[in-house]
Parts: sequence; structure tokens; C-alpha cells
Amino acid sequence: MTPTPRSLPVSIDATLDLLAAADYLADRSLATVLFLALKMGRPLFLEGEAGVGKTEIAKVLASTLGRHLIRLQCYEGLDVSAAVYEWNYAAQMIAIRVAEAEGAHDRERLEHDVFSERFLIKRPLLQALEPDPAGPPVLLIDELDRADEAFEAFLLEVLADFQVTIPELGTVKAAQPPIVVITSNRTREIHDALKRRCLYHWVGYPVAERELKIVRAKVPGIGKILSEQVVHFVQALRKEDLFKAPGVAETLDWAAALAELDVATLDPSTVSDTLGVLLKYQDDIARIEGTKAKELIDEVRADLRAAE
Repeated sequence: MTPTPRSLPVSIDATLDLLAAADYLADRSLATVLFLALKMGRPLFLEGEAGVGKTEIAKVLASTLGRHLIRLQCYEGLDVSAAVYEWNYAAQMIAIRVAEAEGAHDRERLEHDVFSERFLIKRPLLQALEPDPAGPPVLLIDELDRADEAFEAFLLEVLADFQVTIPELGTVKAAQPPIVVITSNRTREIHDALKRRCLYHWVGYPVAERELKIVRAKVPGIGKILSEQVVHFVQALRKEDLFKAPGVAETLDWAAALAELDVATLDPSTVSDTLGVLLKYQDDIARIEGTKAKELIDEVRADLRAAE
């Protein structure tokens, strides 16, 4: 099904409204750099901790602008055959054998036939360069820091001209460049040469007020008191010496889990029993459960009483 395309936002406020239409509550600095990336046709490079909503920005853009989302999930060892294209060798071999069985002897013609587009398997980067009735797609290059530097160097060439060369077919160039969103969890540094081609934004943890709005938008069934306690507990938790602090994604998962359990307010037992939804490392869970969980809950309740 072809999405219904929509116009790009004409201002920063319109960009905020665009994101809010999909319940993505961004701060103004993010909306500003996103607006500029769309206006200038530049890739948007987003860095930040895992779970803060970087990937979601690309999904929201595709949804609200009525564009197709093409996602390239990066990983160690990612190469051209997985990211751009490869030939369907099995189908090519079958075609060659059929042609030989039918008595075809024109080697040049046979080579032309088997290296035609019908045997080409198009991967995300090549798909993103093709014309689309809905308009240029949103190309999400997710977790680039997981890929090797060799692939990063190749990507640099693609982003420079939005084209790739297939030796057997020629050069494929985008008539209209895709909307590109690149994310990194900063497990390694991305080379400056690639960053210079992008507009950059660090996506940090939201302040309590905005995170509370996010929780209430994404978990509509949660109670007022519980939502406040959840957000302030997570905010306090991020100040602890943890191996991996919970992101917004974990806050939402925990809020939804507590709502499913019909929890009205936080208590040490419930927090300890559900920490596996919020924290993903046993050392972190062991550090927080029990006495520390009670201390944080008492701190949260005191802060909320003081704010009333």
C-alpha cells in the first residue's frame, strides 16, 4: 500500500507539531536541527544512549510525512552485498543451464541476460535511491557505530552523491535524495568526514517534565500518581552508578508493566520484582533491589510532596 505523501514542515513549530502528531514529544533543539535537515536536504546524524528515541525519529518522520521507511540495521561485518545489492546467483545458474539446454551459444547475450535487473537483489541503500510515488523515502541507517570503518568509508561515497555503481549495469543515481537519518550509540567514534556531511544532534535523556508527558502519551491507562513516581524513580536511577542506565524505552516498558499489574503506587517489593523490565544487567539489578529500591522510593515520595 502506497502511503499518502505530505509536505515537509515549513517551520520549527510545524516540525514540533509533526512529531507530536505521532506522540513524539521532542524538545525545540531537536525540532530545529530536524527542520534544517529536511529544509537543506542534509542527512541527520543522531547520537545518544540506547533507548532515548533516536530510531523512533525516523519512524515518526516516515509515518507523519507519508513516506516509506527503509531501514539498514548495521552490524559488524556489514558489506556491500547486504547493504546495497547482490546478484541472485542460484537463479542466474538456472537461467544459464536452461539457455544451454535450449541451444543458446551467444555468450555475450547470455551474459547480458543473466546480469539484468531481474536477477538483482536490491538491498536498503539501493532501494532508497529508486523513485517512489510517495516521494523520497526515509532511509534509516541504524547503529552505524556497530559497522566496520570500511563500511563507514563506503557510506561516505554514497552520501556524497546519492548514487552507487553496479559494474554490470552502470550507475544508479537518486532523482531526489532520500531523507537520511543515521543513528549511533557511540560504542565507537564515527569519523569526522562522515559527520561533516550531516547535521548533528545529541539525543539525551529527557527532563522529568517531558518524560512524564511521554509516559502519559504512550501509556494512556497509567494512573497519575504512578506515572509521576515511575518517572521520578527512573530519573533518580540514572544518577546511580549503573552499567547501563535505563532509557526512555525502558521507562515506557516499566510503566506499561506496572499498569498491567494494576499497581497504584510504587513499593519496594514491586520495584524489586519488576527491575528486570527496567534494568538489563544483573549487577545493576542486584545493586538496586531491596534496600536501595526503598531509599529511592522514599526519595521520590519526598520530592513529589515538596513539589505539591
